[in-house]
Amino acid sequence: MADRQETPVDGGQRPGRAISALAAKASAHAARIRQLAGRLTVRESQLFLLLAMLIGLLAGLAVVCFRIAIDSTRIWLLGSGLAPASWERTLFVPLVAGILVALLVMWVFPDVRGSGVNQTKAAVYIYDGYVPFRTVIGKFVTCALAIGGGFSLGPEDPALQMGADIASVMGRRLLLSQEKTRLLAPVGAAAGLAAAFNAPIAGVLFVFEEVIGTWSAGGLGGLILAAASSVTILRLFLGSQPIFRVPPYRGFSPPELIGYAVLGVFGGFASVVFLKFLAYVRPRLRKLPRWTFYVQPAIAGLLIGLIGLAYPQVMGAGYVYIDQALHGQFTWETLGILGGLKILATGMAFVSGTPGGMFAPAMFIGATLGGAVGGAEQLLFHHLHGSVSAFALVGIGTLFAGFLRTPITSVFMVLETSGNYSIIIPVMISNTIAYLISRRYQKVPLFDLLSRQEGVDLPSLEEQREQPVLRVQHAMTPPTFPVVRSESLVGEAIAMANSSNARVLLVRFPSGRWMAVERSQLDRFGEADGRGRKLSDVLTADWLPTVHPDQPLDVAIGFAQGRPVVPVVSRVDPGKLEGVLTLDDVLETYREASDEAHGSSHSVL
Repeated sequence: MADRQETPVDGGQRPGRAISALAAKASAHAARIRQLAGRLTVRESQLFLLLAMLIGLLAGLAVVCFRIAIDSTRIWLLGSGLAPASWERTLFVPLVAGILVALLVMWVFPDVRGSGVNQTKAAVYIYDGYVPFRTVIGKFVTCALAIGGGFSLGPEDPALQMGADIASVMGRRLLLSQEKTRLLAPVGAAAGLAAAFNAPIAGVLFVFEEVIGTWSAGGLGGLILAAASSVTILRLFLGSQPIFRVPPYRGFSPPELIGYAVLGVFGGFASVVFLKFLAYVRPRLRKLPRWTFYVQPAIAGLLIGLIGLAYPQVMGAGYVYIDQALHGQFTWETLGILGGLKILATGMAFVSGTPGGMFAPAMFIGATLGGAVGGAEQLLFHHLHGSVSAFALVGIGTLFAGFLRTPITSVFMVLETSGNYSIIIPVMISNTIAYLISRRYQKVPLFDLLSRQEGVDLPSLEEQREQPVLRVQHAMTPPTFPVVRSESLVGEAIAMANSSNARVLLVRFPSGRWMAVERSQLDRFGEADGRGRKLSDVLTADWLPTVHPDQPLDVAIGFAQGRPVVPVVSRVDPGKLEGVLTLDDVLETYREASDEAHGSSHSVL
C-alpha cells in the first residue's frame, strides 16, 4: 500500500506557509480594527462637540423654566411688588416654605441639599459623571419654592447642577466612553451657570477654576459651545438684556485706587466672616438629632422673615436690589446694613440644609459693601469723583474673589457684566487684596470646606494651584558619570571607567544626542581587539531621552524607568550637560514633597 500523505492544513500549502498566511491575515485584520477604532474615536470626539451644543440648548431651556418658576412662585407667595404684599406674608411665607422644603428633602429628594457645585465635582471625580435625573427635578422644585418663598439663596449654583445632570443623562443614553461621560458633567455645568449668569465667559471660567482645574482643547471646545448655546436660548426667550443694568463707567483717577484697595480689605474680611460662620455653625447643626432636620429650614425661614419685616431687601436672590445699589438708590449706611444682614440671612438659610446657591447672595453682599465704601469715600473726600455705581460693581467681583475664591472668574464676570474694559484695574486691585486676605485667615476655601464637612474628600483645586510645580532641576544631580565623546576610542573609554570606577559612561555625539554604555559592554568591545576603534563604530543606536531643567518632573518619570540615567541638557546647546537624573532621584524628590505637603495640611487642620 502506498504511503498516505497528510493533507496540509491550508488545503495544499506547506504548514509553515499556512501559518505565515494566517499571521498576515491576522495582522491585516488587527490593522483594520485599529483603523476603525481611530475612526470611532474621531466620530466620538465630533459627537461630543455636537452633544455639547445640544446640552447647552437643553440646559438653557431648563434655566429659562427655572427662572420663570422662581418668579412665578414669588409672585404667588409674596406678591408682585418689590416688597412682600403684607407683614403676614413676610413673616409666615418663609416659615411655611421651609416646612415644605424640609419635607421634600427628607422624604422625596434627599440628594438635593447644598448648592450643587460639590455635587457636580463628586459626579466628575467619584461617580464617573453619573447624576440621577431625579436630582434635576428635586433641585428645580425645592429651589424654586425656597427662593420664591423668600429664602436668601440664589439660582446659579442649582442651575449649574441641573445642567450637569442633564448632560449626565444624555451621556449615559448615548453610551459614550467613560472619559467623555465624565467630561459631559462639567460641560453641562458650564451651560447651566452661563445661562443663569447670562455670561458665557464667566460660566466657562468658573467650571475650569473650580470643577475641572485643567485645560484641554476638547474640553474647552465643548464648554464654550455649551455655554454659548445655553446663553443663546436664554436670550431668545428672556431677552438679551444683561442680568443687571450697569451704568456707564467714567474711568478713574489714580487717587481713587486707594478707595478700591480699601474695598478689597473690607471685602476680604467680610468674606472671612461669612466663611467662618459657615465653618462654625453648619457642622454643629448637622450633628443634631435627625428630627431637627425637619424644623431647621422652618426656623431659618422664620428668622429671615423677622429680618425682612425691617429690611425686605435681604429676602430672595435680590437681583432687583443689586440693580438699585448699582444705580446709587441707597445711602451708604443702608448699604452697609443690608450687606451685613444678607450675610446673616444667607448663612442661616444655607446651614439649615435648604437647597440653594451662594452666587446671588455673594453678588448682593459685594454690591452693597462696594456701594457703602464708595458712598463713604464721597462723603470723606469730596475732591474725588468716584461713583457709588463703580464701587458697587467692583464689589461684586471682590466678594467673588474673597468668598468663592475664584479670582479669575471674578475679574471676567465684572468685565462681562459691565462691558467696559477700563474698569479692569480697580477690579484686579480690589479682587487681589480680598483674595489674599481670605486665604490668609481662612485656609480652606468654601467648596472644599463644605465637602469635608460632608466627609467627602474631593480634590481641592485651589490647593493644587498653590502647590509648587516640581521640575527637573529640583531632582537632578551633578553628573557623576564620566562623559566621553563618540569619537573617543574604546580603550580611552575603558581607561576612564577604570580611573573613575564607574559602572556607566555617558557618550556625547556631535548631533547633541546621548547614549549610555555599561562597563561590561565596554569590556566586551575590548576583548576582540576593539580598543582602537571609535565608540561611534561599535555602539548601536540606543539613544537616551533628554530633558531640560525647567520641564515638569513628571515628564522624566517614564524616561527614567529602566534606564541607568537620563541626561539633563541645555535648551541652547543639547550637547551641554546640566545634570543627570535617575529614577531614585525622581522618586525621592516626590517623597520629600509629599511629606512636606502632608505636614502642612496637618498644620492647617
